[in-house]
Amino acid sequence: MNSLTPSTKLRLLRVLWPLIVVVAIQAVLAAFSLCILSSVRAYVGGEGLWTKGQKDAVYFLDLYATTGEEQYYQQYRSAIAVPLADRTARLALEQHPPDLEAARAGFLGGRIHPDDVDGLIWLFRDFAWFGPLQKAIQCWTATDDLLEQLAGLGHKIHADVSPAPGDPDRFRDYRRQIYDLNSRLTPQAVAFSNSLGAGSRFITNLLTAVNFVIAVILILLAAWHMRRLLLQRLDSEKALTLEKERAVTTLASLGEAVISTDARGWIDYANPAAEALTRCTFAEARDKHINTVLNLLDSGTNDPSQLIDTTLSGEASQSRYVQLSARRDKKPIAVSVVGSPIRVAESVVGAVFVLHDRTDEEKFIARLSWQATHDELTRLPNRREFERRLAEFLKSLESRPDCHTLMFIDLDQFKIVNDTCGHIAGDKLLQEVAATLRCQLRKNDLLARLGGDEFAVILESCSSDSAAGTAERLRQSVEKLNFIWNGRSFRVTASIGVTHFDDAALTMKQALRTADVACYTAKENGRNRVVIHDPSDTDLQARVSAAILEVA
Repeated sequence: MNSLTPSTKLRLLRVLWPLIVVVAIQAVLAAFSLCILSSVRAYVGGEGLWTKGQKDAVYFLDLYATTGEEQYYQQYRSAIAVPLADRTARLALEQHPPDLEAARAGFLGGRIHPDDVDGLIWLFRDFAWFGPLQKAIQCWTATDDLLEQLAGLGHKIHADVSPAPGDPDRFRDYRRQIYDLNSRLTPQAVAFSNSLGAGSRFITNLLTAVNFVIAVILILLAAWHMRRLLLQRLDSEKALTLEKERAVTTLASLGEAVISTDARGWIDYANPAAEALTRCTFAEARDKHINTVLNLLDSGTNDPSQLIDTTLSGEASQSRYVQLSARRDKKPIAVSVVGSPIRVAESVVGAVFVLHDRTDEEKFIARLSWQATHDELTRLPNRREFERRLAEFLKSLESRPDCHTLMFIDLDQFKIVNDTCGHIAGDKLLQEVAATLRCQLRKNDLLARLGGDEFAVILESCSSDSAAGTAERLRQSVEKLNFIWNGRSFRVTASIGVTHFDDAALTMKQALRTADVACYTAKENGRNRVVIHDPSDTDLQARVSAAILEVA
């Protein structure tokens, strides 16, 4: 509104004031009606409690007169207290001036909900003259003497029963009096309930009629208002046609995919770049919802992207990476999307979405990410990735104790192949060794190349015996590898150091040095063998301790 000129604001006010007045009247009427209905409902509920209290009082007093048991008299007193408290509240309101505190206490004693008490008092004071309510109050008032008689009869029976059992004939007379009072109270309670029901129905019918009249007026005003808007729209469309043609020509020359929609999300334009990206022509996409052409999934989670909905709701978005999966060739592609709502006079009348194909960029990023964690030659995880995974295994021991195994593998004759046949032969040998080792491991075991002719293995959740068998199979597989280069055959063997770790306090450096020393010991002891780190081996333990101190 702040961006509108004073004359525009005045014209807008002239158009809207009838609607504002009618809606305000309807809102006030609805609020007033709800208050009345809530108070009538409270009276109906109170009448139900009053009737229940009266019926319970008769029932328990009859039991008391029959049995003489004190518990029934106490239950009678609790029940008769409800209608007596309601009577006290009514009498307090009939005073001049009304005693509101006494009335409130009386209604609470009648077990009326505290939230309904003020409504009861308001309805009694301001609408006691209303026909159905007036009749209900008269029925209520007519029960006062009967309740007094019932209360007096209860005291009389109690006084007769308490000292001695009493005369049976007299108790039969008491019960007859109880039945007589109940037969006279019941019609008044029914009349009270019927009067309140009639009043509730009358108010409901009256409010229905009033709301119907207001709705008709609103419909007539809306029809008149829409006619004015349609006439204004025809004039505006003539002015916009020329601007639209200019915009279409400009967008068609862009290299980025551009799709525009109306306020509902129905496509009204797509440039040639958008047709190529979505594999859907503009003729096919026109007058379709943009979600049928662009099925965008958030990168990483693959959850449906909310970018289109938030843009159509009026929120501009920054460039966001998503997956475009709804294409004719069913092939998802990575794109970046920017959504911008189109506003006219503070209203969202449409949206524009600009998409950029990131396929080549994603491939390049994925390639860089893979190269950062893998060895290019053997396609195994590199030292950085291996140490990261080892740290994860050590971290997991804090919450889930388990036994894992770490192995260092060093080729014994690799330098001979490298020196005599060149680096190409050495690279080929490393690839064959990597493939051979991989075949001997489980799917969830980790094999990595640390550099040069050094490999490392992590066996997840592996017992000591199973790890020893795996290490021996790895050694034998390398020994059986018959590497041939230019007609020359080379015998390749491997020295393997093995250590088990199941202690979360073990650091990554300690685990690496322990396996490295075990591998070095295998080489010292003649190569082509497996050495398993044993904490009871004092010589090997001394080497490990010295190596750790040297690193530290």
